[in-house]
Amino acid sequence: MVLVIIAFVVIFLLVASGGLLLFYRDALPQRIYEAINPRPKQRTLLTAIRQTGFSLGGVVEHLDHVLPKSQAEISIVLQRLTRAGYRNESAVKIFYGSKVLVPLVLAAICFVTNLASLSPFFVYASALGLGFLAPDFWLGKMISKRQKKMQKGLPDVLDLLVICIEAGLSLDQATARTAEELKKAQPELCDEFGVLVLEQRAGRARSDAWKHLAERTGVDSLRNLVSVLVQSEQFGTSVAKTLRQHADTLRSQRIQAVEEMAAKTSVKLVFPLVFFIFPALFLVVLGPAVILMMEQFQQFLNH
Repeated sequence: MVLVIIAFVVIFLLVASGGLLLFYRDALPQRIYEAINPRPKQRTLLTAIRQTGFSLGGVVEHLDHVLPKSQAEISIVLQRLTRAGYRNESAVKIFYGSKVLVPLVLAAICFVTNLASLSPFFVYASALGLGFLAPDFWLGKMISKRQKKMQKGLPDVLDLLVICIEAGLSLDQATARTAEELKKAQPELCDEFGVLVLEQRAGRARSDAWKHLAERTGVDSLRNLVSVLVQSEQFGTSVAKTLRQHADTLRSQRIQAVEEMAAKTSVKLVFPLVFFIFPALFLVVLGPAVILMMEQFQQFLNH
């Protein structure tokens, strides 16, 4: 078992060193140019941290070739990364590289902390399995977090869309203005609206661009909004009134969701009351009475 662990560590170090060599080989011309033409440059702590992050990212990118993957699997992962807000070309490589690096790191931690002495096969198998699945769980959590933010901020975005449309702008111009104005307040939705505006400027039809927005985000509220906008465009109804009614509906749904969570609170409090609060109350209330009864029984038996 010790030989297997040593071989595992050696392979990990070789792969990491190979990734570092490949990364620094790409940066070699820039380093030569800086050596020939030196310029005074202040190296701050933030710059050092950024360069270290880029170096680690380059190493992780070169580890993605270890895992076999099909084109269908890559497309699914790319869709999930897009829903999480990662549209960079290197996001897929970093994701698959992390599925190789994280299991190795967990196994190394188990080896260093001597956790494997309890049950080597079970500990290392668990570390490798959890490390392989950890990026998927993390990505799913990021997708859910981003979707919740978009669903929460959609009514505010629709209000500004209504104001822009009633001010005389078209739907496309109102979308672009909203994406620009609410960039700091609602960065996730404005990012998606910015992609929507770019697709329309590239020549995609309005309905197709909005449908692609719904598919790209995976948010049910946006799907309903897209269907409402498509129907409004087909039947020629007022877009501003449609958006205002949809925003009111979303706020009503949000209030109903909060009321539902408040109604579930009494049911969820049953288990803490039964297992934690009631035993303490019984001990405080009935404890002295039990002690007095025991003393009385002892005196009765002694007589």
